[in-house]
Amino acid sequence: MPVRFGTDGVRGRALTELTPEVAMMVGRACARTLGAERILIGRDPRRSGDMLEAALVAGIAAEGIDVDLLGVVPTPAVAWWARTEGCGAMMVTASHNPWTDNGIKVFGVGGRKLDDAQQAAIEHLCDGATHPRGDSVMNVGVARRDDAVAQRYIEAIVDAVGPGALASLHVVVDAANGAMGVVAGSALQRLGAQVEVIFDSLAGDDVNAGCGATYPQALSRHVVHRGADLGLAFDGDGDRVIAVDHRGHIVDGDRLIALAAWDRHRRGRLPGATVVVTVMTNLGFHRAMRAQGIEVVTTAVGDRQVLETMEQLGCVLGGEQSGHIIHHDLMPSGDGLLAGALLGDLVLRHGRPLADLADGIMTALPQVLLNVAVPPGRSHEIAQALADDVAEVEHLLGDEGRVLVRPSGTEPVLRIMIEASSSDAAQRHVEGLAARAQHLAGGTTPVPDAG
Repeated sequence: MPVRFGTDGVRGRALTELTPEVAMMVGRACARTLGAERILIGRDPRRSGDMLEAALVAGIAAEGIDVDLLGVVPTPAVAWWARTEGCGAMMVTASHNPWTDNGIKVFGVGGRKLDDAQQAAIEHLCDGATHPRGDSVMNVGVARRDDAVAQRYIEAIVDAVGPGALASLHVVVDAANGAMGVVAGSALQRLGAQVEVIFDSLAGDDVNAGCGATYPQALSRHVVHRGADLGLAFDGDGDRVIAVDHRGHIVDGDRLIALAAWDRHRRGRLPGATVVVTVMTNLGFHRAMRAQGIEVVTTAVGDRQVLETMEQLGCVLGGEQSGHIIHHDLMPSGDGLLAGALLGDLVLRHGRPLADLADGIMTALPQVLLNVAVPPGRSHEIAQALADDVAEVEHLLGDEGRVLVRPSGTEPVLRIMIEASSSDAAQRHVEGLAARAQHLAGGTTPVPDAG
């Protein structure tokens, strides 16, 4: 498998694409590129995680760099501890993908997302099959276990939100059978909430399976059944969150970011009255923020792109419709637990149910997203070939909708999104473009987006 960074890290099917050999090369290349004296490694509970962690350690240690093994912890905990310690870091996870996939997310010194030049340098070193620097055993790095980071991260979340901030709130957590299962319940209880945790297995062969941020329907049913105030669904590594209100209605990242922006702006905690989102963000979000006097800056898809723009502009809030939400004055990267806890605090301070707040913050345009499987390496070509068809649909929609066609950064698919004034119109147009893309791709079948 050639090492290529996608939207967020290197990702592929464990053992057949992302092999131990590939992971060791990535470890070596990162050790040479990051300029770190020490590198942290965390992982989610996927069955292949131990194997890939060991391979990363071998590659990093061979380059003379020491490693701290954090065990099963969420990605935001790894980024936070890297910032605290001034280290580089890596996370073994495929995020919201099935448990049979795995991946490697990389953070520079201080928990920063890599820039394009750093990613390209790592890819180049891997393509060249990196070799040892020398043959002296004195240059070999040492691996140590640090099992206390999860508890330290819980303390950091409590400090950021405020002890007792969630007193009287009844919350159901869907941990996606992933890394949030080791911290989310404890953190929310420490904040005062009454917490029930579902899908908190650490078996490793059920991460994201019918649960979590990409499948919150199970959480919706449980919230209604238990009479909870709200639910929080995380993905496998915990850097995204989707909420559910007491009616079981799903509250996506657009509404969560809109609520956070509105609340921060009212409290004077939104510098520059600006929020950063991606091209996937619903047009209704833009209209809602305009009405609140909040400027919206748009980036390409990916929390790395959002974070880079936030840092350039000095913004503290940004994120994605998928649930990556960044409160950059509190944590260095997207953090599902922090975003969820702050949402609970917002609900209690305003004294209104999440349902009322979420319904009132914005009116979303109907949005339909289809994925069209394409041959590897052809997604950009097919996207370009659709340009005339896209222009025709854009003309028909006018100011009452929009079209987005983009190659996925994590899978061999073309994502086609349509927003329109009615669900029927959005469905009709997206199916037309998907059929055209299917033809160009050689007869593959478009499928609804899973989140």
